[in-house]
Amino acid sequence: MNADTPLTRSLLIILAMANFVVGMGAFVVIGVIEPVAQDLGVAPATAGQLLTVYALAYAPLSPLLVALTGRIGRRRVLTAGLTLFALAAMLGALAPSYDWLAASRILAAAGAGVVTPVGAAIVAGLAPPDRRASALAAVFLGITLAQVLGVPAGSWVAYTFGWRAALWIVVALAVPTALLIWTRVPAGLQFQATTLKDLGALLRDGPMMLAIAITAVFLGAIFTLYTYMAPLLSGTMGYGRDQITLILLVFGVGAVIGNILGGWLADRYGAGRTLLGLFLVQLVAMPFYSLLPVATPLLVLWTLGWSTLGWAFGNPQQLRLVILAGPRAPVALALNASAIYVGSALGSGFGALLISGPGYSALGLGAAVAMLAAIAALLLSLRVSGRTA
Repeated sequence: MNADTPLTRSLLIILAMANFVVGMGAFVVIGVIEPVAQDLGVAPATAGQLLTVYALAYAPLSPLLVALTGRIGRRRVLTAGLTLFALAAMLGALAPSYDWLAASRILAAAGAGVVTPVGAAIVAGLAPPDRRASALAAVFLGITLAQVLGVPAGSWVAYTFGWRAALWIVVALAVPTALLIWTRVPAGLQFQATTLKDLGALLRDGPMMLAIAITAVFLGAIFTLYTYMAPLLSGTMGYGRDQITLILLVFGVGAVIGNILGGWLADRYGAGRTLLGLFLVQLVAMPFYSLLPVATPLLVLWTLGWSTLGWAFGNPQQLRLVILAGPRAPVALALNASAIYVGSALGSGFGALLISGPGYSALGLGAAVAMLAAIAALLLSLRVSGRTA
């Protein structure tokens, strides 16, 4: 790693922009489930599995591609990944069938699988130790802004102009961002190369893999509920396009606040304590969504708090992994990115089962049960690792 390269504000902004594009392209499915289902003639639960397909592809591809490209310049890897992501979004927008659209999601996962972890590794490597969490929070602000702007905007566009228009917006954002990375990210960044050997060593490290698995279990609980937020609100609250967009926007605002809050809490109180507190709050918050319908103001306020304290998770978790992994941090962050999508796959799959069985009213309680598993995994990991980072 070239310690002489400063972590500039412009570099943080560019990497945050890349994460915004990836975040919108990955999660826009959440806001377009019903339009996709109606247009392609599938059930909403089937349309929701597009997120599962993306996640299941991302999980193995991200760490594998990060390891295989470890000796290639970071600028080239980021540009290639975002270009591939743009191509996948274009193919998805042209999809004549559900199977075609699902295949395009696999290609998108391959592109995104290098963009997010490589960007995080750059930030973690260049930031001073006492500012790592805050720097990671800054670059991952892009993904949280995708929640506050990209997903609600994509949902509104999908309900107004069709779901394909939402994917064309992703293409329109990805192409210039890739060009910006190629022209503005320094070409001389030198980092310790990662290899398949590093990946294999980390996969055999039980305590590290347990620490990474916490991401999957926690987000599995979140996505049990969040993936089906649009049909949940439609079925229980009678909401249409504008009201669903409003709630998704509120969730996005909470994501931005949570992103900043999580970095601050981790720097101040340590990652372990922060994570445990956030998990306990989620356990209390999620059963509320099994009580719908409720008054809209109450739903707005509760969703804001739920999202804030849910999205505060990412930065303390990444800080803990960076410290535990040491020089293997780039591979650990890639595996953590995979765990994010394993969690979304598990959650969307579990949510689909709940919808097919007890119905939408079971989503909140089901998510809370999954959160109990996340709390157990965190407590075990803290004990096994012997440190809270």
